[in-house]
Amino acid sequence: MSRLPAPLDRLPFPVIGSPLFIISNPKMVIEQCKAGVVGSMPALNARPAAQLDEWLAEITEALAAHDAAHPESPAAPFAINQIVHKSNDRLEHDMQVCAKYKVPIIITSLGAREDVNQAVHAWGGVVLHDVISNVFAHKAIEKGADGLIVVAAGAGGHASVKSPFAMVQEIRQWFDGPLALSGSIASGGAVLAAQAMGADFAYIGSAFIATEEARAVDGYKEMITKSNSDDIVYSNFYTGIHGNYLKGSIRNAGMDPDHLPVSDPSKMNFSTGEGASAAKAWKDIWGCGQGIGAITEVVSTAAFVARLKREYAQARERLLALPA
Repeated sequence: MSRLPAPLDRLPFPVIGSPLFIISNPKMVIEQCKAGVVGSMPALNARPAAQLDEWLAEITEALAAHDAAHPESPAAPFAINQIVHKSNDRLEHDMQVCAKYKVPIIITSLGAREDVNQAVHAWGGVVLHDVISNVFAHKAIEKGADGLIVVAAGAGGHASVKSPFAMVQEIRQWFDGPLALSGSIASGGAVLAAQAMGADFAYIGSAFIATEEARAVDGYKEMITKSNSDDIVYSNFYTGIHGNYLKGSIRNAGMDPDHLPVSDPSKMNFSTGEGASAAKAWKDIWGCGQGIGAITEVVSTAAFVARLKREYAQARERLLALPA
């Protein structure tokens, strides 16, 4: 018997596409799942709130149709990200919609809540909570999360400063459940490396921005293909929480990426009102991880996942060829 709970015990490929604020959409989620990786999106990407019901209907119907037509290669499950930060006044509504569709995986961020975990378990879902330290990892599991997403140094958006080696080995000393690793993963070799370190899955976000299905402007996608780790800045100026952003987008906004002020964590805002500060930050200042040096062109989601699978197989062959 697998130590991983369903549906994580039968993923076709060990990758979870991370939910990208503003950018992820049903079209991309469906293509990710059909390609064999967990597709995900933030509930808050559906605006107005009523749109979430429409989007979940679209995703569930499309994946059911795919599975009926391809019983030999069913789609991977999908996930919805819930921001449980106190400023998210849509959480109760969005959780009710997720319950209606029995969303298989819920990814929680910016706080761990027992009531949210219990609600997901009530409809048979699994909760993965993203963390930036071993301390937060303990709190998440204590409050009932099923698994963890280690957001290590180099990850796009809100990220830790800690090495993935340090975080994974510390968490694996006490936790044997589902573990995904995030941070600069953009190749099949990096997916295999995450598993070698002790993670069950690679958690990939920035690379999916440069796909045809992503709801990002062309300039964002092009900047990713022309940038590398030297073009990423780590700052808390825009949302109050430290994250990684493309320097080029900061310059385009008329600011100096090398001399950004320090902000107040209370600035984080996920209100549904127009002009919410967090939404504006992600729209104009483009989040991105340090692994984008491996992304040199905009391709379809299916093509990118196919590349990951080829590179993963090649990396395995290289390791097997090494002398004992």
